Amino acid sequence: MRADELRRTFVRFFEERGHTVVPSAGLIPTHPTAPLFTNSGMMQFVPYFLGEEAAPYARATSVQKCVRLSGKHNDISELGRTRRHLTFFEMLGNFSFGDYFKEQAIPLAWELSTEVVGFDGDRLWVTVHDDDDEAEAIWHESVGVPMERIQRLGAENFWEMGETGPCGPSSEIHLDCGPEWGEPGGPAHGGGDRYVEFWNLVFPQYYRHPDRSLSDLPRKGIDTGAGLERWQMLLDGTRSVFETDVLAALVDEAQAVTGRRLGTDEQTDVALRILADHARTMTFLVNDGVVPSNEDRGYVLRRVIRRAVRYAHRLGVERATTPALVTKVIDVMGDAYPELRRNGDFVGMVVEREEDRFRRTLASGSALLDEAIGELDGGTLPGEVAFKLHDTFGFPLEVTSEVAAERGVEVDVEGFEAAMAEQRRRGRAGRTPGSEAEGDDAYRELLDQFGTTDFLGYAEGETDGRVLAALPRPDGTLEVFLDRTPFYAESGGQVGDTGAITTPTGRLEVLDATYALPGLHRHVARVVDGEVVTGQEAHAAIDAHRRDYVKRNHTGTHLLHWALREVLGDHVHQQGSLVAPDHLRFDFSHYGQ
Repeated sequence: MRADELRRTFVRFFEERGHTVVPSAGLIPTHPTAPLFTNSGMMQFVPYFLGEEAAPYARATSVQKCVRLSGKHNDISELGRTRRHLTFFEMLGNFSFGDYFKEQAIPLAWELSTEVVGFDGDRLWVTVHDDDDEAEAIWHESVGVPMERIQRLGAENFWEMGETGPCGPSSEIHLDCGPEWGEPGGPAHGGGDRYVEFWNLVFPQYYRHPDRSLSDLPRKGIDTGAGLERWQMLLDGTRSVFETDVLAALVDEAQAVTGRRLGTDEQTDVALRILADHARTMTFLVNDGVVPSNEDRGYVLRRVIRRAVRYAHRLGVERATTPALVTKVIDVMGDAYPELRRNGDFVGMVVEREEDRFRRTLASGSALLDEAIGELDGGTLPGEVAFKLHDTFGFPLEVTSEVAAERGVEVDVEGFEAAMAEQRRRGRAGRTPGSEAEGDDAYRELLDQFGTTDFLGYAEGETDGRVLAALPRPDGTLEVFLDRTPFYAESGGQVGDTGAITTPTGRLEVLDATYALPGLHRHVARVVDGEVVTGQEAHAAIDAHRRDYVKRNHTGTHLLHWALREVLGDHVHQQGSLVAPDHLRFDFSHYGQ
């Protein structure tokens, strides 16, 4: 089954069953709790699952582009060596926001898997959480899966959004690929390449409190994720995701660019697969507004591009390789993602410029590494050398480690991390320290006890509320928490409001408003008169004159963004901003000065 057909089949199935088709979100998530990159289909729906916003639809379906290159979902070390690991992939999903639950989600998954796309039901196994009798009963009694093909797992089948918040058991569907792939025993005990999970059904039904206790959510949800490339691999009976249509075309392009062929040796096969995978990752990241840099997302992108160039270099390629790979990605995926065609010239230019920069230093960096390894005669490469390669030549640690491993040498990772830590320490010493007060436990306790702050500031400049807590800070100010507030908390580059909070016994000057935790407004204030006590009624009023200046500068950022796109091109994306009462700052991506 080709990728285009599978996307259409999945989305149409759920659309016909009342789900709103939601386009893929970008790879740069916006929620404060989100990781660097969108790494799952549910990422764009986090505010709905957290109850921060009302969902505009009761049920939804999507095909979400995802990148996993950081955190616990970092698959890069397995890339090219296993059947199914990728750094960029597409996630098929269906979601319910309090509309339906296990009793409907499970039969829908089975119907689509077996009756629509054609998985053999007799080869499917199911796992459920140890405590989820309900899901097990639905699989067996409603769907008809034999009990011997239903297994229970612990933490592997329990999903949590974070240390606190919505969570719940999950249930996975696995395909038995046959005895040639490993030992029997089902997903819980058999070979990992034999029993391949292809759909994870998550049932957010609890709320995890700071003390790790659970309570029932008032509105239970459904969050599922199914890797498109993995489905194709299993449906087609291929040995790996790199033999599915899109990735096979990219592997072919990697062969054409490098002049090397699959099947020559294992190292060549791995390199060609890495080039095919990284081609999609770099193309989609640049398309979504990430540009190579030495920080955050830009640094991750730079590592991806340079890693691809390094693998091409290992295959003996001395000319540019990324432009042709980017062009091929656009050719094979441009119908599904039309924005790739619109931005193709820009994406190719950014990637090619980064490759050109790296190629100019690759020779000298490789020479330094070869010289350092040659002097060792085995043993361990000092962390300082690995750090110099990283800091000066842009060699990611994993690339240095790969090169060293080929020569039978280990890398002093602890020494590398110590050098990195020292660099960060010097960086922090050069910055003005923040004034964040300690006390995450106290914040979580407030959020657990009272819920999120009711923000009224879009419509009102002052309101009456109640003081939930007044926590002292080392500098003599207070952190004041109200049940409702008109004070805008700093976010999206816009500074927090200032103003006053008045109670029957005292008056506070609010110096700033920030988020202590997502949804929990913190008012940083100093006592002007009297005292403020927890539980008091309070009148909160912003400095409306200052807010007006901030609003004008906020509008200014939008005007500037429009003007930059008019002058420089549609590739310009906002990367950050500062909106203050007296000035604005606008950060944006562009490939030149």
